[in-house]
Amino acid sequence: MAHSLIPQLMFQHGESEAAMALYTGLFADSRIDEVLRYGAQGPGPEGSVMRARFTVAGQALACIDSPATHAFDFTPSLSLFVECADLAELERAWAALSEGGTALMPPGDYGFSQRFGWVNDRFGVSWQLNLA
Repeated sequence: MAHSLIPQLMFQHGESEAAMALYTGLFADSRIDEVLRYGAQGPGPEGSVMRARFTVAGQALACIDSPATHAFDFTPSLSLFVECADLAELERAWAALSEGGTALMPPGDYGFSQRFGWVNDRFGVSWQLNLA
């Protein structure tokens, strides 16, 4: 039986630390829990993230700085869905996540929620922000 299931984000350009800092600064119950780094022996650049665990809005996540370049990256077919506590939280998160990113559905009333927005952040990670 599996011990746990933790979504893992793979960054290809050494962006793990910047992404974790952004994400953990947006929502309550968020923190960086552990960061393991590559040493001089690699295979990634010394000091880059070999594996990190962090928590965003109570959800455990993990990430790495991939030492290999891949022909794939993040896609909106998998996104982080956040039930925001209030409109102020949704708007603050939208502003931070959309800076340098791409709006897929700007915040609005789409009939299924009071306010909803979908964005790919500047790292390519897809977020759905919802106010039920």
